[in-house]
Amino acid sequence: MDKLISELVSYGMTNGLIEEDDKVYVINRLLELFGKKEFTWSDEKVRPIHLILSDMMDYALEQSLMEDDTITTKDLFDTRIMGLITPMPSHVRENFKEHYATSPKLATDYYYKFSQDTNYIRRDRIEKDEKWTTDTEYGQIDITINLSKPEKDPRDIAKAATTKKNDYPKCLLCEENEGYAGHFSHPARQNHRIIPVKLAGCDYCLQYSPYVYYNEHCIVFNKEHTPMRIDRDVFVKLLDFVKQFPHYIIGSNADLPIVGGSILSHDHFQGGSYTFAMARAPYEYKFQIDGYEDVTSGILKWPMSVIRLQSAKAERIVELSDYILKAWREYTDEKAFIFSETNGEPHNTITPIARMNGNLYEMDLVLRNNITTEESPWGVYHPEEKLHHIKKENIGLIEVMGLAVLPARLKKEMLLLGEAILDGKDIRAIDEIAKHADWVDEWCDKYDINADNINQILKDEIAKVFVKVLECAGVYKHTEDGISAFKRFIASL
Repeated sequence: MDKLISELVSYGMTNGLIEEDDKVYVINRLLELFGKKEFTWSDEKVRPIHLILSDMMDYALEQSLMEDDTITTKDLFDTRIMGLITPMPSHVRENFKEHYATSPKLATDYYYKFSQDTNYIRRDRIEKDEKWTTDTEYGQIDITINLSKPEKDPRDIAKAATTKKNDYPKCLLCEENEGYAGHFSHPARQNHRIIPVKLAGCDYCLQYSPYVYYNEHCIVFNKEHTPMRIDRDVFVKLLDFVKQFPHYIIGSNADLPIVGGSILSHDHFQGGSYTFAMARAPYEYKFQIDGYEDVTSGILKWPMSVIRLQSAKAERIVELSDYILKAWREYTDEKAFIFSETNGEPHNTITPIARMNGNLYEMDLVLRNNITTEESPWGVYHPEEKLHHIKKENIGLIEVMGLAVLPARLKKEMLLLGEAILDGKDIRAIDEIAKHADWVDEWCDKYDINADNINQILKDEIAKVFVKVLECAGVYKHTEDGISAFKRFIASL
């Protein structure tokens, strides 16, 4: 253990987490954690952090410092270890501020590396994610199978069920998570540090997602635990953010169930340094709205229903975005099966995304509607049931922009499916992949399949399903009737 402590401290010093003056103090804190009374320094070659922590947890398990070896137990313990070499929030914020004075990009570069070095973003898990791109009629679509978020061990689920519920922190986005020890139903965050930012005069905080789905995937959350709401203020805040961080995009999930994100109880946005497929989508149809002739406006060539606004003046985009939002909230077109509300329940909302395009501010407004029927209890504008074998979860901000986040189960299922196709097996007779049988029947005969191309074929066909998923979520379809209906809404503005 002396060697491991020496290695961890060297890692911390090498990556700027601790300084020479902190060395003895940190060693003694680690000795306390591992129940050791003596220590001898050893010069060790520093390995990747996950290897150091893995060996430390083996020791902890041997010494009964950990009660078992489940994923949750390990995550709670190794985060506790990392908390001992993670600088205080004030130090991190001061460093961020100093870097920002040189350039916003330098500040986020520092903070992103810091979040990885502290193992808050676990590099070893992120590297396991499967990612690829596929050309479609809407351009190149991004697909990822998320393998970085570990599945719960049944033992952890049982412990979480007996853990006393509390309201601190109120949710995973609250600022009180910074430094929180966690428990079996709440992740540890001793190595978590957040950066305060002002958006339109309001207090928000910047952090990175621990399960980064794309480069520098960040979350910007309200300092107050307040529900999400899409309104004029949101447009102001999004554009204020890209003004402060012009190398980042930022967007918000919609504020209604089914078409919204997973955490509607806490106002937050998501952004990062990534060019999504939707950002590359061209205008399919341009239009002008009276009084806003100085704003470039148009419908995008995209599977969902998107209006793009461009202007050199942020306030003009805010005004027009707010005008369109209010109009859409109240808009009903029975012929197109769009109802603003039923029985007092609102259905229309917008998913907004902001970015800088050269010197222009750019806002994409994705029209959403969450109406349900007896035939479509999951939502009329939601992936239809025959696509659920690939994707049945809500279509949130990230998917809207053209990045599929698919469940981890697909990795194993696609491997089994490829083997079954090559061996000529009856897919319907194999329980784990039987749900994919109808899908395979649709395309299998179109290819000359062999061991060299089966993997790529499966990837391409998954991408085609994702495009259909997005088309399902679009309130206006890419048909003659759908385009006409979309233009009716534009004409009403």
